[in-house]
Amino acid sequence: MEKYIGKWKKGPKPVEEKSANKGNVNIEDRGKKPRVGVEFSDFEIIGDPGLRKPIDSYPYEIRDELRRRQNHKHGDDIFTEVDFKNWKHAKEKFSNHEGAPNSPHSAKQSCQTEIDYRARLTAVVKVIRFLLSQGLAFHGNDESINSIRRGNFLELTKWYCEESEEANKVMNLNAPGNNQLTSPKIQKEIVNACATEVRQAIINEIGDKFFSLLVDEARDSSVKEQLSIVLRFVNDNGEVVERFLGVVHVSDTSARTLKNSIDDFFAINGLSISQLRGQGYDGASNMCGELNGLKKNILDENKYAYYIHCFAHQLQLVLVATSKKNAHVCSFFEYLAKIVNIVGASCKRKDALLQKQYDDLVKCLESGEIATGKGKNQETSLARPGDTRWGSHFKTITRILYMWDAVTHVLETIYEDADEVNSRGIARGLIDKMWQFEFVFIAQLMVNVLAKTNTLSMCLQQRTQNIVTAVRMIKTIKEDLKKYRNDDDCWEELLGVVTAFCVKHDIFVPNMQDPLPGRARLYRSVDGQPKTYYHFLRRDIFFKVLDFIVKEMDDRFTESTSELLICISCLDPRDSFVHFDRGQLLRLSEFYSDDFSISDKFELKEQLDTYISYMRSSDGAAFSCLTDIGDLAKKMVETNTHKFFTLVYRLIELALVLPVASATAERSFSAMRTIKNDLCNRMGDEFFNDSLVCYVEQEIFKSIENEDILQRFQNMQTRRIKLSS
Repeated sequence: MEKYIGKWKKGPKPVEEKSANKGNVNIEDRGKKPRVGVEFSDFEIIGDPGLRKPIDSYPYEIRDELRRRQNHKHGDDIFTEVDFKNWKHAKEKFSNHEGAPNSPHSAKQSCQTEIDYRARLTAVVKVIRFLLSQGLAFHGNDESINSIRRGNFLELTKWYCEESEEANKVMNLNAPGNNQLTSPKIQKEIVNACATEVRQAIINEIGDKFFSLLVDEARDSSVKEQLSIVLRFVNDNGEVVERFLGVVHVSDTSARTLKNSIDDFFAINGLSISQLRGQGYDGASNMCGELNGLKKNILDENKYAYYIHCFAHQLQLVLVATSKKNAHVCSFFEYLAKIVNIVGASCKRKDALLQKQYDDLVKCLESGEIATGKGKNQETSLARPGDTRWGSHFKTITRILYMWDAVTHVLETIYEDADEVNSRGIARGLIDKMWQFEFVFIAQLMVNVLAKTNTLSMCLQQRTQNIVTAVRMIKTIKEDLKKYRNDDDCWEELLGVVTAFCVKHDIFVPNMQDPLPGRARLYRSVDGQPKTYYHFLRRDIFFKVLDFIVKEMDDRFTESTSELLICISCLDPRDSFVHFDRGQLLRLSEFYSDDFSISDKFELKEQLDTYISYMRSSDGAAFSCLTDIGDLAKKMVETNTHKFFTLVYRLIELALVLPVASATAERSFSAMRTIKNDLCNRMGDEFFNDSLVCYVEQEIFKSIENEDILQRFQNMQTRRIKLSS
C-alpha cells in the first residue's frame, strides 16, 4: 500500500507520462492495478460531496484510504449521492454527514461560510453601488480594455478593503480563490439585480394608477439607436413624478418598430397599455404622424392616450423658425456661427481668447468696474448655437456680448498673422460686421426676446410641470411680447442699451433720422422715400421679429385652444377657483368615459357642487392661496379631502398625468453619454440599460436596501453558497 500513497513513499518518482487531467482515471482503467508511481497526492479530494467524484472512479488499491480521509475530513455522500432512508439512525447519519469539527459541513463552519459570503457580497454590492451612482464603467468584453475599465472596480475594491477591516477579512486575498465575486459575469448579475430592484420599486409606486408615456430616440456612442422610455404619474402624495424605466435598442425608428418595442417592454415589466392616459413626443413624423405615426398606433389601441406635442420642443421650433425665416435675423445668426467657428478653430486661438478675457477682467477689477464674489467672473468660452439644443441661441449671443473685446482681439490677430489669405479675408469681414450698429442692435434685441422665452423653456422642462400652468405661462409670454412691441418705453430702453454698448466699444452710432446708405432700391420705404435708420431698425427689424415670434407661437401651440385643455383649465385653483365651471368639468369626464361609470357621472354632478362650496368656504381656507393644480392635488392628499372628493380628485389626476415636455427622456441621453462613451462603447445592451437605470434613478437606487439586492442576486440562479433570509 505504501507505494501507492505518496506522502509515505520514499525515493524519487519513476518518470512516466501523466494524463492532462491530473487525478482523473479513464473508465477503462477502473478496477485495474494502478501504474507504478501513482501517488495518493495525485488525486484531488473535493470537499463538497455534491461535486466530489464517485469513490469507484479511483484505483481500487487506494479507495479505502480515500474513503477514510473523506469521511474524517469532509463527511460522506449522505443527502448528495445516497438517498437517506434510515431514519431510525438519523442522528448518527447526520453526524456522519457533518463530519469532523473542521469539515465544511459542520454547523460552525457552515455558518461562518455563509457569514463570510454575505459580508463579501455586501462589500461588492457597496462598491458597485458607488460606481453606478458616479456613472463609472467598470467592465468590458475585450481583454485589451478590461485593464482600463475593470481597474475602476478592482482598485475601488482594494481601497474599500483598506478602509474597512470588516470587508478586508473576507475579500481579495482573504477570499476563496473561486468565490471572490469580482468576475465580469458576477458584476453584471449584481448590476442587473440593482436595476431590477429599481424598476420594481417604480412599478410598485405606479400600482394601478394612470400614467402617460414619454418617448424619444437617439444614437449612443456605438451608433446604436436607443429608445428612451419614461413614465409620468401622480404618486400617493399627490405629486407629479416622471420615472426613467430604461432604454430599448431598436433596429430602426419606424412607428411599427417603436410600437412593438414598447409593447414588449410593457409586457416584460408587467405594465398595461390600458392604464395609459397620455403620450408626449417630439414632432418627428414617425412619432406624431396622423396616419402611421406612433401616436396613431397607440390611439388605435387606447383612445384615451391623448397626445401632447412636447412644449419645450415647440418653443425651440419657434426660435429656429425666427432665426431662419426672418432675413435680418437669419443673416445675423449666420455671421454669429462663423465667428464662433473661426475663433474656436484651434487651441491657440482659444487660449488667446481666454487670456484676453482674463486680462480684461483683471483691469476691471483693479478699476472697480466689477465686484468680486463667489461664482462671479468665471472663465467661460463661446457656445455654438444648435437647432436641437434648447436655449443654445440665447447662450451664444450672451457670451458674444460678454466677451466682445476678447473676440474682436482674436479676429484682429487672425487678420494680421494668419498665413492663409482666405482666413484673413473671413476675419476682416467678420470684424467689419461686428462694428456695425445693426449687428449690435439685433444681438441686443434677440437677447431681450430670448431671455423671456428661455425662462419659459426652463419652466416647461420641469418634471413636476402641469399642462394648465404651461398653457397659462405660454399665454403670459405672448402677452408680454405684444406689450414689449407696442411700448415706446421698451423701444427707447433698447435703443439706449445698444447706444451705450457701441459707445463703450468704439462702434459708430448713426443718427436715427439719417437715411440708410447703400442701394436706393433696397432701402426705400413704401412711399418711395429713403428709409431712415429709425424706420429700418424699428419697423423692419423690431416689429417684424416680434410679430413673427407671436404668430409662430399661435400657430404651433394649438393645444391651448383644444377643448380638452379648456375643460382642464376649469380645475385651476387661482383666485378662489374663479375659473371653476361645472359644465366643463362634466364634459371633461366624457373625454375619459371608461374611467367614469354612469353612476359616477351622476354622483360627479353633486360632488362638484359640494366641492366648490367647500373650497370657497371658511373650512377650505387652506386652499384659498393655491395657484396651481399640482399644489391642489398635494394639499388634498395632505388634508385627506381626496378621499371625500374621490371623483374630483380623479379628474385632477388625469389632468396632471398629461405630459408637458419630454425633457426627462432628453436628460437620459446626456446620462447615456456618461455611461457609454467613446472609450467604453462595447457594453452589451442589457448591461448598459441596467447601469443607466441605476445612474438616472439614483434617488430610488439609494433607498433600496442591500439585503434586497443580495436576495435578488441569490435567486437569479443556483449558487454554491445560499443566503438565509
